[in-house]
Amino acid sequence: MKTTIKDENEIQYNTQRTNYFVLWALCISHLFNDTFQSLIAASYPLLKHSLLLSFTQIGLIATTFQLASSIFQPIVGWYTDRHPQPYALPVGMTSTLVGILLLSQAWNFPLILISVALIGFGSAVFHPESSRIAYIASGGRFGLAQSLFQVGGNTGSSLGPLLAAILIAPYGQKNIIWFGIVVFCAILFMVPIGHWYSQRLEQIKLPKKKEPQQPATEQLSLSKYNIIFSIVILLLLVFSKNVYTISLTNFYTFYLIEKFGVSVQHSQIYLFIFLFAVAAGTIIGGPIGDKIGRKYVIWVSILGAAPFTLLLPYVDSLWWTSVLTIIIGAIMASSFPAILIYAQELVPGRVGTVAGLFFGFSFGVGGIASAFLGGLADHGGIELVYDICSFIPLLGLITCFLPNIRK
Repeated sequence: MKTTIKDENEIQYNTQRTNYFVLWALCISHLFNDTFQSLIAASYPLLKHSLLLSFTQIGLIATTFQLASSIFQPIVGWYTDRHPQPYALPVGMTSTLVGILLLSQAWNFPLILISVALIGFGSAVFHPESSRIAYIASGGRFGLAQSLFQVGGNTGSSLGPLLAAILIAPYGQKNIIWFGIVVFCAILFMVPIGHWYSQRLEQIKLPKKKEPQQPATEQLSLSKYNIIFSIVILLLLVFSKNVYTISLTNFYTFYLIEKFGVSVQHSQIYLFIFLFAVAAGTIIGGPIGDKIGRKYVIWVSILGAAPFTLLLPYVDSLWWTSVLTIIIGAIMASSFPAILIYAQELVPGRVGTVAGLFFGFSFGVGGIASAFLGGLADHGGIELVYDICSFIPLLGLITCFLPNIRK
């Protein structure tokens, strides 16, 4: 098959060795970033009680955070494809720092919305460019690199509720301010990554060649229509995965409190267990996709969770509820790295744009779903949320429409 290059920089991306030092540094940076973000969801029960908020207002807080991130991520990805920004990571984390400090002092609903919007904007800056750095440092092992990057974020998301249970729930909202010190340390940690990225950008500026000797990207035998159709399918799969995941991330604590009568602190520990299972599952999807093809990983990770989600609403044991959510989290988490790399293979040379689109869409769907599910819980009860959401993973059946692009 005749080969072409969509982006000359991809030659260098694929011929360099995998830089594990940078990948682990990105993993830790993602851990920092998403730990602070998960503090928002972990603080919902505390904010609901202290400010007398409704479930609808809780959903609107989540919506504000998710939309602030989702709107800017595709824009940031598109811009940095053309103008890479080596020090975007510490800049984005600075916005998160301001948001964390404001959240600790917010005394009314509008101030909470402003603070979570700032944290969301920090996330919008962080994700596309850090995903690109992982791509450059992958040495061609894109699935592995994306999984390492994602596992840091999911681990951070799992630590947020645990830290909230230990440091925030017993002492109140103002204790969130102590996390500002950690955010500042994270900013300092990200500066060397930006320095390495700046040096690599200089190395991969190659002169244009009509027929490069080591092309890295095969031209897919897919029409533009088929590529767009495949991207839409992938976005629908992200929709199914994120709507169900957000139902647990934002409302699982309330579900446990109402159905099993656990305390706020104990509910956050169970949320930590679920999110830790998500982090563990994330590391699986990328490397396996590198070996057997990403379509098969997507099949199992979306549709494979359906039997367990359908069973969850009918379980009356706290222990079995916890076991089922661990299985669901681990299975579904493996999908996103495979979906993202699959999309980047469909549109080579647009790493930032694709990452921004999928991260942004993921956050946007989460925000809209949070508002809808919050209203549903207000009108029909929290258990109705899981009765309805249990069917969503069945949308994984549409994976059959994806072409097999494994080379």
